[in-house]
Amino acid sequence: MARRKLVAGNWKMNGSRAALAELDAIAQAAAAAPGVDVAVAVPFTLIAPAADRAPALAIGAEDVHERDSGAHTGCVSAGMVKEAGASFTIVGHSERRADQGETSQDAWAKAAAAHRQGLNVILCCGETEAERNAGRAERVVQAQIEKSVPDNADGSWFTLAYEPRWAIGTGRTPTVDEIASIHAIARAKLRMLIGDAADGVRILYGGSVTGENAATLLAVENVDGALVGGASLTAAKFVPIIEAASGL
Repeated sequence: MARRKLVAGNWKMNGSRAALAELDAIAQAAAAAPGVDVAVAVPFTLIAPAADRAPALAIGAEDVHERDSGAHTGCVSAGMVKEAGASFTIVGHSERRADQGETSQDAWAKAAAAHRQGLNVILCCGETEAERNAGRAERVVQAQIEKSVPDNADGSWFTLAYEPRWAIGTGRTPTVDEIASIHAIARAKLRMLIGDAADGVRILYGGSVTGENAATLLAVENVDGALVGGASLTAAKFVPIIEAASGL
């Protein structure tokens, strides 16, 4: 099945209203690449102004709470980010797993909450360096997928992102063969969980994706796009990744 490439940026705890000027050139690049979907997840405070400034881009949240409302001080619900202008959210990112102690069950609940509110979801999975060195990368990723993916997931709203934790922000990436192996395993696990709907689910690669390596990484079988961190903060670094996806 042919799946459209998706290039998604994740600004993390970076950015300001002034930084939203970067979206102008990103939106222009997206318009020049009609065969590629382009999305940018920004901090909660920037969702509304980002959506206003770049209505042609998919603007998303970097996380949501699993509940629709309630006594959860400092948290933000899926309905709230949707009202602010978000069309998708990231859940289960490795930095939240590591820093906030989130589990795969938490990611499942957040994905379900987001879908319930009409948001698309990018769900992250990936192993630590210690897990890879111990030969457990495949088992870790399979377990995360099994515990995180909602039963009703399909490609109309759900995307999976493989991000080896040790490659995020380090400038290191797995080999092409290693990426191909994990993505094939992820696809097979999805088929076990949701059947034929798995063929429509995009699987992104994330972890030190740059304009220099994007074409190589995005050409790997079962790699349907990229989840980009630091390189998405500026158009100068993000646009070449969009262009690489467009050229495939």
